[in-house]
Amino acid sequence: MSYYTTIIIISLVGLGVLSIQVRESGRVQQEDKKQFYLTYLLIALAAIAEWGGIQLNGLEGIPKWPLQLVKCADYILTPLAGGALIRQMKIRNIWKNAMNLLLLGNAIFQLVGCFNGWMTIIDEHNHYTRGPFYFLYIMVYAGVFVLLIGSFLYYGKSFHHQNRLSLFAIMFLVAGGITLQEAFGGEIRTVYISMTLGSALLFIHYAEYATMALDETLNEKLAQISTDALTGLRSRHAYSEALKLWNEVEELPEDFAVFSIDINGQKKVNDTLGHAVGDELICGAAHCIEEVFVEYGNCYRTGGDEFVVLGRMSREEADEAIRELGHKTRFWRGPNVKELQLSAGYALAEDHPGLSAEQLVIQADQAMYVVKREYYRKNSGGRRGRKNRGNA
Repeated sequence: MSYYTTIIIISLVGLGVLSIQVRESGRVQQEDKKQFYLTYLLIALAAIAEWGGIQLNGLEGIPKWPLQLVKCADYILTPLAGGALIRQMKIRNIWKNAMNLLLLGNAIFQLVGCFNGWMTIIDEHNHYTRGPFYFLYIMVYAGVFVLLIGSFLYYGKSFHHQNRLSLFAIMFLVAGGITLQEAFGGEIRTVYISMTLGSALLFIHYAEYATMALDETLNEKLAQISTDALTGLRSRHAYSEALKLWNEVEELPEDFAVFSIDINGQKKVNDTLGHAVGDELICGAAHCIEEVFVEYGNCYRTGGDEFVVLGRMSREEADEAIRELGHKTRFWRGPNVKELQLSAGYALAEDHPGLSAEQLVIQADQAMYVVKREYYRKNSGGRRGRKNRGNA
């Protein structure tokens, strides 16, 4: 077995292993899998065609046409394999159209000139030499080579710097293998082993990029569900996750504070002026709450007109925050609403040793209810305090 035959076998086995990896990958979309399979198939066929041409060269006692067909397949499939690597990068621009036209034109030219001696001249001893139009094939080959390098560079723009570096390294590997064979020829047969290695590394690069893209998508979705769409505060989901973490703390720090805040008169605004104006009130409350508490902890919208703050602060800071919140709401004005009233209560871990974060929220709620009942007593002639927090 010759050295070159061994190289071809290793390349074919490597392409087979790559196909199995693509098939087993759960991160590769079905359409992308088809493109990977097509690329590996074309590289394999092109390698076999080149190997067949070398094996048949000078083999007497057989007709010329098998060698002519094998060389025709070689000259069609080799540029196609390079084009498949370009298509694997899924670039949609004028250069991709140029590549398709170049490959189609080359295939037609090779088929027409297969038995005319344009590309390959075969003597009576079954030795082949390059025909008078071989330079056209070299131009096609060089064109695909340039497009391959340009596509790598263009494709690399969509990646971070560290990802581009590995991509360009793959490009130089493939380009180096092609250049070595075309420059020196003879026993130097490095095109298909470099293409196989390049394909394997491109798959690794693709898998890494797919993982990064999936992570970014998940982070975006997590940010969406963790942010309240109306107010920009943290969402009910984010509040539940934070409370879960605090509940796992064996002993809360003494300066851990929970604030429960509710809008007064929200239902009346919704009923008389509409929910759009009610949303304006909610956004105004969220703005005031965030301005006061942003340096102490996280602010959450936990319901329609209900807010919770989880933070770290002393009693003096908590009292000052309540006063500052009242000051800001008194001076707040919206386009349609000129008055904003909030009821707020808080609970400190130092006042309730042994309680969990969730139990502190209940204490803060109760403190807020006291304030709310007092507000309605003063503003609605002894109106009965609410038992249901949703009836603002």
